[in-house]
This record gives sequence, C-alpha cells and structure tokens, in this order.
Amino acid sequence: MNLAEQPDPQLTPTSLNADIQTAQSVRPTLLCLSHLRWGFVYQRPQHVMSRLAKDYDVLFFEEPLRGGCDDPWLEQTRPAEGVTVLVPHLPEGLDFMQSVDAQRHLLDTYLAMHEPSQLLLWYFTPMSLDFTAHLEGQVTIFDCMDELSAFKGAPKELVEKEQQLMRRADVVFTGGYSLWETKSKLHANAHAVPSSVDLNHFAAARQPLLQPLDQAAIAHPRLGFFGVIDERFDIALVSELARRRPEWQIVLIGPVVKIDPAALPRHPNIHYLGGKDYSQLPAYLAGWDVALMPFALNESTRYISPTKTPEYLAGGCPVVSSPIVDVIRVYGDARVVEIAASVDEFIAAIEGILDGDHDAAAFTQRVDAVLEGMSWDKTCAVMKEQIECLR
Repeated sequence: MNLAEQPDPQLTPTSLNADIQTAQSVRPTLLCLSHLRWGFVYQRPQHVMSRLAKDYDVLFFEEPLRGGCDDPWLEQTRPAEGVTVLVPHLPEGLDFMQSVDAQRHLLDTYLAMHEPSQLLLWYFTPMSLDFTAHLEGQVTIFDCMDELSAFKGAPKELVEKEQQLMRRADVVFTGGYSLWETKSKLHANAHAVPSSVDLNHFAAARQPLLQPLDQAAIAHPRLGFFGVIDERFDIALVSELARRRPEWQIVLIGPVVKIDPAALPRHPNIHYLGGKDYSQLPAYLAGWDVALMPFALNESTRYISPTKTPEYLAGGCPVVSSPIVDVIRVYGDARVVEIAASVDEFIAAIEGILDGDHDAAAFTQRVDAVLEGMSWDKTCAVMKEQIECLR
C-alpha cells in the first residue's frame, strides 16, 4: 500500500462508531401540521405525537386564531413531554395571501431561532402546504386520517393540495383500510394504520366506577355516545330512537361542530353533557348499557374508521353501529358490534341487548380476541419504523 492509499489514522472503527452514535443521539424535529387543535378532542394526533415525542422533538403547528392582536404572533405551550404546540395569532382583516405570509414568517422565524439539526414534516392536512411548501424535510409524512375533502366546509382547493402532498410525501398513512384502498392507488408507499386504543385506560370501565355527577341522576337504560357531534352524526336517527323509546335515556358527550345546535333533537330523554376530558371517558362509559355509533351514511362517513369502536369495546360495553364499512370489516364480522341500517334495526339490536339476549361472557371473549395486541404504542412503532427506514 502506498502513502496515498493509507487510511486516515483518525478514522478508526472506534471513532466511526462514535460518530454514528452521536448522529443517532441527535433528536430530530418533527413538525406536525394539524387542522385539529391539541386541546379539542384527545384522539389520533395526540396519541401519536405524544408517543413519537419520546424520540423526536414534536412541534404541533395549529391553524391560526384570528383577532385580538395588532400584529401576528406565535403562542407556545408544552402540553406533554417533548411536545410544543404552536398557535399563530393573526389580526382580523388579513386576506388569504397575507395570512399565508404571516404563518410562513412566524414558522420560519421559530425554526431559525431553534435551528433543528434534522427536520421531519408530518401533515395531517394538505392545506398547510400553503405556508410550508418551501421547507425541505428529511422525510415527509402524510397521515391521512379521513377523506377531508368530503367534510362539510372543506376548502374547494383541498383536492388539488392533497394531490401535491401525495407527490411530495415519502410515506402515506391512512386512518383505516377503506381509505388505504383508495390512497394506495395514488401512492406507492401507502400503509393502512387504523387508529388504536389504550386498552388499560378504557378497561377501567369494565368495573363499577363512581358516576360523574351530570350522569348519575340519569335513569337506566342508558345509551351513550362520545365523540364529535358534526355532519357525520345521524340527527334524524337519534331523534327517532328517542321519540319511539321514551324510556331509553340517550347520553351524548362531545362538542357540537359545523352543525347548528338548534338542529339537534331536544327530546326529554336526550341528554347533552358537552365535551369531557379524555381521562373522564371511562367513568361515563362504565355507566352505559349500550354504546351507540349513529353515523349518517354520506360522503363524510364513507371512509371513516371510528376510534371510539375499540374504546367502547375495551370498556366492555355492547355497541350498535350504523353500517360503516371499516366497522363491519373489523368488528361486525367478528360479532362484537351489532350493525343496524335503520331505526327499526337499531331498536331491535338495542332491545336484544337489554332483554338479555346478549351473552356477556361470550361477548367479552370475542372482544378480547379482537382487541388482542392492539395498542397505540404498537401503532406508533409501525409508523416510526417506516420513518426511520426513510431517514
């Protein structure tokens, strides 16, 4: 070996290994662009980001709040270890481009001040491309939870933005199998990653729990629902259930969004308890005789895979659901969820459960078999593995 061919004496196996370990020890910054607020309803974004924060510094960038300020500014909070929520505050009266420019400036300024060594981009909404298209992420992820273009009030340009994001994304996750069947035709690296469940959290509802004050005085039988009450909620079905079975008490928990509260049925046996903290849900669930998933069958529910399905089941509560494709595929065919396509079928299914046709022991065995191995930790591990393969 001549002198020119001799290896650099500093590049020993020990030093090379040290360099690799140093690089791996640097926590990447994961910039999450979300249309859902961290403090809204604790669901997929919070479950996923709070777990990924063990390995990445998570920046959770929300949609802007308008008004109450003369100049744009960025609110920063730390709701969980490793998670920083960033909320842009914008003055009233800004037009579309001014709003985009303000968000881009606020985000760029924050990133410049914190100088992330590695930047990963995670999109829950394609609309965030308006102010992030200039950013170069080491990996770009599109977590397509729902078919957002089918939701009420969706921007008309959302479909085009999603096409752009599909071209930029290195990996696409979908919130259910039906959605994956559609998106996998548009992206070669799409993976079905249905929302999971915190089994221990909801399993507490299998035992008697102290009833919350606003539910304790409600008579039985109790039929319950928790989640967002929006255009996916079948108002007519719930109203007819309440009218035809006035002895059944229907408990509805969750915020009302994108529909006029005045349009909601107001029968004496329907109880709107408002939004509740995630930590409180098992106590409410423990007091129900039947859990409901009364979804309307429309474009907004065509591809949904409701997170509440395994949550209800983990709590040991019998479930009656509208015929949602992913619910039938995973839970209906396994005989752990009763599927009802009409008011008459809902009534028949609920009556069957209340009248004792429901074999509790056999039901629990089937539920445990379906839920076995499900956890948000495993779901996030699958996502992280895909990301790390691309880094």
